[in-house]
Amino acid sequence: MKMAWNRRQFLHGAGSALAVGTAMAGVPGAVRAQASAGPDHDDAVRCVTTTAVTPWQAQALAKPDWRWDALNLNVDLSATAQTMEGFGGCFNELGWTSLSKLSEGDRESVLRELFDPVAGARFSLCRMPIGANDFALKAYSYDETKGDFELKHFNIENDRATLIPFIHAAQRYQPKLRVWASPWTPPSWMKRNGFYAEAASRGGQKDNGIRPDQIGHEGEDMFILEEQYLRAYAKYFGRFVDAYAKEGIRIGMVMPQNEFNSAQNFPSCTWTPQGLAEFIRYLGPEMSERKVAVFFGTLERGDPKLLEVVMADPEAGRYISGLGVQWAGKNALPALHREFPKLVVYQSEQECGDGSNSWAYTTYCWQLMKHYIRSGAGGYMYWNISLDQGAPSTWGWMQNSLVSVDGAAKSFRYNHDYYLMKHLSHFVEVGAKRVETTGTCDDALGFVNPDGTLVVLLRNAAQQEQFVDVRVGGKMATVKLPPDSISTVTMKV
Repeated sequence: MKMAWNRRQFLHGAGSALAVGTAMAGVPGAVRAQASAGPDHDDAVRCVTTTAVTPWQAQALAKPDWRWDALNLNVDLSATAQTMEGFGGCFNELGWTSLSKLSEGDRESVLRELFDPVAGARFSLCRMPIGANDFALKAYSYDETKGDFELKHFNIENDRATLIPFIHAAQRYQPKLRVWASPWTPPSWMKRNGFYAEAASRGGQKDNGIRPDQIGHEGEDMFILEEQYLRAYAKYFGRFVDAYAKEGIRIGMVMPQNEFNSAQNFPSCTWTPQGLAEFIRYLGPEMSERKVAVFFGTLERGDPKLLEVVMADPEAGRYISGLGVQWAGKNALPALHREFPKLVVYQSEQECGDGSNSWAYTTYCWQLMKHYIRSGAGGYMYWNISLDQGAPSTWGWMQNSLVSVDGAAKSFRYNHDYYLMKHLSHFVEVGAKRVETTGTCDDALGFVNPDGTLVVLLRNAAQQEQFVDVRVGGKMATVKLPPDSISTVTMKV
């Protein structure tokens, strides 16, 4: 029978209160020792606003009045959609090494702001890699001994310096933190090319050493699809889950492969849907024994057939209880959510930008957030939690992050993307329901928390202030949104 995802084990709630953050002085989008304005449940309506130069400011409500240019936002509490599962980011090695350059006090301040269940972003659902990813310090797996089908040489020693302390540090503030995982590559000896990567280095990047005959391509199975390899790799997942459990870190869900269509110059592995289905027949029972869910993903292409093939396989499809979507996979999500409405959907990696951490990119990320959540995503994950300011990844990628660290100055800042995430995660409780909104204000997302509090995220993209009448039932509140801003309105209903 189909393995059921044990939601009691993987889904927990969180509270809501005030947050405190510190940052590098003189950087737009940063604050120093500024108390955050949070939802006070004794008040009927609260509004918090962020712009490019003034993050996280309490916004006074407008006096009720007729205005010819006011927009309407109508909330229908009876029209509920998906349940919100949580918000977070990915535990990457370069995230921990960057935070480690801060003083202990500043590092703990950042961790508290990100993970404390009654402060800041209140992250409760995060991702981690199984072995190396593109923001690791080097390419590695947990067993690089060729032909070790019994996994006698399996070990997670590499992670003891980075990923394990990173997660433990987060758990100190959020004991109910839920973690899911996916590999970027299997052990190299399980691949047809015998190498961690599948593409050559790009111009200006350090040569990764791949030979022309080792190059992989989309639409081919680079994993060796033989029973002894499939069985050993499923056990590899099981050993990973068991090893992390001994460290006090429960892995509640796995996805079989990150971006399985993408041959990259960093750790990667291409699969066909048919190849993934073969593997899931072995992976499913291993995870079922441990009460670990299996999601399909991560899907980074806009082709619904990639999931449909696996779900049509009677042996593999019965183990799939959710779907992880990122990048161009967003184009397939609306159709997939309609076709498979019972699958839990995670936006598994917000698009990572170019390292500029600009406000313009944050406003693009708002459009991503709106699309994914309106299309059924109940979990939303940022990518890099923290990075060294201006430093590329091990394989030459410049990317955005929630936090930027200046190692020389031992200082840090919260970037614009952090405040966008916080405008969602600080107010929307785990277990909230998305609600439908209508009216002339379409740049919005609505949720109702388990305690009945309405949460509305609003974007004003105009270069002038905008009044919005938020209506729910017989209640109405008028908010004045600053130019080019993101706002969260909470209302007791």
